[in-house]
Amino acid sequence: MSASRRSGTTDELGPDGPEPGGAELLAALLDGMDAALCAFDADGVVTHWNREAERILGWSAAEAVGRRGFAGWAVRTADAEEVESRLLSAMEAQGRQVHEFALLTKDGGRVLVRTQSAAVRGGDGKPAGLYCAFSEVHAQIDLERSIALSEALFENASWGVVLVDADLRPAVANEHAARALGMGRTALLGRPLGELLGQGVEELESALSHVLAEGAPPAPAEMWLSVQASESGEPERRCWRSGFLRLASPLAEEPVPLGVAWLFLDVTEAKQTEQEAAQLRFRSQQLHRAARAAGECEDPIEAATVQLDFALAGFADHALIDLVAGGAGAAAGEEGPVRLIRVAATPAGAPGPCLPVAKAGLPVRYLEGHPAPQCVDRVGSVRTSAGTAPPERAREWAAARQWPEDSVHALCAVLRSRGRTLGVVTFLRSASRTQFERADAAYAESVAARVASSLDLAEALGAE
Repeated sequence: MSASRRSGTTDELGPDGPEPGGAELLAALLDGMDAALCAFDADGVVTHWNREAERILGWSAAEAVGRRGFAGWAVRTADAEEVESRLLSAMEAQGRQVHEFALLTKDGGRVLVRTQSAAVRGGDGKPAGLYCAFSEVHAQIDLERSIALSEALFENASWGVVLVDADLRPAVANEHAARALGMGRTALLGRPLGELLGQGVEELESALSHVLAEGAPPAPAEMWLSVQASESGEPERRCWRSGFLRLASPLAEEPVPLGVAWLFLDVTEAKQTEQEAAQLRFRSQQLHRAARAAGECEDPIEAATVQLDFALAGFADHALIDLVAGGAGAAAGEEGPVRLIRVAATPAGAPGPCLPVAKAGLPVRYLEGHPAPQCVDRVGSVRTSAGTAPPERAREWAAARQWPEDSVHALCAVLRSRGRTLGVVTFLRSASRTQFERADAAYAESVAARVASSLDLAEALGAE
């Protein structure tokens, strides 16, 4: 009795009514459906009303079946005529009609519903009634919003979104992520992350595995990853601020992980700017500390080496001081190659303090084209590097230039004071550090200016 008051009502919806007992079968089918369903005969009288309709509006089948339209009970009186007209218009229309209007619940509340109505025709082709399926609009809107949000994330988001399956392989990726990874959206699907990323891929795979097992972390993580498919052909190192969400099937009783949503935003430029600012602050502090420490030294040569000790922290592994043979005027007054005499150096075997060397007064045998004499000739800094040469070749490269054997990158800065060239200071880095860059040259020149002032004072005292 939940869907029909009497078994004969089904005959009004078509010529081929159910066999005896068919009304009960139809009622059971209607009651088992997830959608709210009701039916009207040709006069607009309710003939069927299922359990979902009862759940949404609170009116039972016994209270609904037999009423004409919704007027006086399921809609406000002021809206009854319009609702009935829009609802019954489906009898004369072809196909389904979709409408939205407010219905009244049994307890007096209002529910906005979306209806889909279609005519039921008899054997003569004339309307015999209509059926109406309806649902709460807010549920439909929530679904549409979820779909729209998903599409917006994958099509228009300004960050990368990659759905990674349980095997840690991309299953879906948006356009932004495809551009960041350097290949098409379909080309990266199903490929191991190791084929897409180089440095840092182990950290990413560990994070994805953790999310699959334990759930999302409480905050985003910043990961430095190198992208294999870069325009230059070399892996490009980028910093991506990454967030993770574990995806589980909403249809299973127990959570079944479907994969992980990996969302990332490229913050490389911001991180590099932040690192450069921190480096600049640290170097400024080192110069300030060096000036204070050097001011306590009575010996100008000691003051110069103290300056280098502070400069080496976080900057280089070794430092050398070579002075122009014959004094400050020799660089400009003598013809031929510049001769340089080593006066201070850090230990060759391991990092340590810069100390004066034995004053034999013999020039260092630098080969033609060596960066140190070039620095004096140009009166400017010179950078050089062994690059990615094998270790044996790198040691030969350093030995040929009279540098410690672990040296791979070098930066020479000219020592000048009061318009005179005194010599050159050389900073050396091992293979564990990066090459010297332009910002490093600016810092080296600042250090060289302070060292030159101390050496100039030492020269003046020696002349006296």
